[in-house]
Amino acid sequence: MESAVRNGNRRGRRSRQEILDVAARVMAARGYAATSISVLAGETGLPKSAFYHHFESKAGLLSAVMARGAHEFFDAMREAHRNPPEGGTPRERLAWYLHRTSETFADHQDFLRLLLALVMTNEAAEAPEVLQTIIDVRNEGRDYMRHMIHSSFSVAGEDVASAIADELAHFAMAAFDGTFVSLQSADGKSGGELMRLLGDAMAAIGEARVAAVRAAAKSRRRTARKS
Repeated sequence: MESAVRNGNRRGRRSRQEILDVAARVMAARGYAATSISVLAGETGLPKSAFYHHFESKAGLLSAVMARGAHEFFDAMREAHRNPPEGGTPRERLAWYLHRTSETFADHQDFLRLLLALVMTNEAAEAPEVLQTIIDVRNEGRDYMRHMIHSSFSVAGEDVASAIADELAHFAMAAFDGTFVSLQSADGKSGGELMRLLGDAMAAIGEARVAAVRAAAKSRRRTARKS
């Protein structure tokens, strides 16, 4: 009896995982509104009852897809950025982070495609928990931008690195969105090349900010000595 229960639980977990896998792929390609439970049942070969057994509604399924996708994406980002190089210039350190980010993008395209589609449409309005997941993912993404930028500019000092990270986080997020859209449009630039250009742009802005902060500090010291 216990063996039968365990086998049933394993089958249930497999069918739930299969539903999430297929839903993420199909919703990313078709959009949420155009992906019906009937379509997903046809793609998986599972009966509709299996979907409603695991998820109360289509909105509940979308919420689970987004939550799992976000968890896997940020886990992959953290793994890709383990053991960053010691030393190096901010430009070199940013290049290291962004190169590995482009690889993570390539491995999670379904999630990112669906995320951007939901951001730009009102398709998730029927699922408040999905809207909150989108907000949480965007906030976590910006926090991750701050971490990468702060780490890259840490040689300039804690206060300066924090200021640059705060200033560039939203710009970096917008640039990442554009980079991913560009990759989806197949406009002839690779992810690695786009990330290299983005790294150069972010480094140039950050380096200019460092120079401005140092110049202002030097001016204050001169003024203090004269007074």
